[in-house]
Amino acid sequence: MNTLATLQDQLIGMGESLIRALPNITIALVILVITWVLAKFAVKIADRLTNKTDIRPSLRTLLDTLVKLAIWLIGLMTALTVIMPGLTPASLVAGLGIGAVAIGFAFQDIFENFLAGVLIMLREKMRIGDVIECEGIIGKVENITLRETYVRKLSGEVTLVPNSILFKNPVEILTDDTSRRHEIVAGVSYDTDLDHAAQVIVDAVSELPMVQKDEGVDVFACEFNSSSVDFRVRWWAGSKPRDMHESRDAVVRAIKRGLDDAGIEIPFPYITHTFKEAVPIGTPDG
Repeated sequence: MNTLATLQDQLIGMGESLIRALPNITIALVILVITWVLAKFAVKIADRLTNKTDIRPSLRTLLDTLVKLAIWLIGLMTALTVIMPGLTPASLVAGLGIGAVAIGFAFQDIFENFLAGVLIMLREKMRIGDVIECEGIIGKVENITLRETYVRKLSGEVTLVPNSILFKNPVEILTDDTSRRHEIVAGVSYDTDLDHAAQVIVDAVSELPMVQKDEGVDVFACEFNSSSVDFRVRWWAGSKPRDMHESRDAVVRAIKRGLDDAGIEIPFPYITHTFKEAVPIGTPDG
């Protein structure tokens, strides 16, 4: 009986405390609604200001996120101090600091990617639309968020790459410039005049419209192969993946056509059998 009475008294006390706290809870809810409105309004103002500048979309997204976080942090702290009058801003900040350390250890990877995302957005290089290569992944950057980067591979799939990978590892930006150097290896037979063959290759490649004339075409004899003398052919063309494939296709066709017209053989592997002793050749007659 005493237990039930004690429980009843506690429930009544909790109900009275809740009723007394209702005005503060109502004020806190109003503060949260005002915070939500202010956050949306502040983001719109930030967007208007940044739209008048040449700030990258990734930085604009970062700025919007930071503005919302700052306003919501202030709003939540204010609402908590209203609900719990004994809670001062100083003690709340101290509690948040201890909590942040604990959360930081628990979600280390998430915060690592978050920080890496901020630093990537602040970089001068690697914008949305660039074609990059990192850790074997080649594709076009479609979006950069605070946690991951969306890379659409050349085969069409989208890969979500954690920002920490892009920050810790070397990233090749294949489209940093409008043009890049391409190269292939072409072989000619050993009885070929190499100077003449090199000039034929230069003339054939230089005539192609996608090959940049100001950079020129380089042809170097690079290796004695098993059945050919190999040339390394270098030229400059567009930096996009399609430009690379189209120019490589055109260069291979042009070299083949030029060498054929000049009567220069493009060899294939020959196999020579050598016997230490004469091998008798049988005939149908025996």
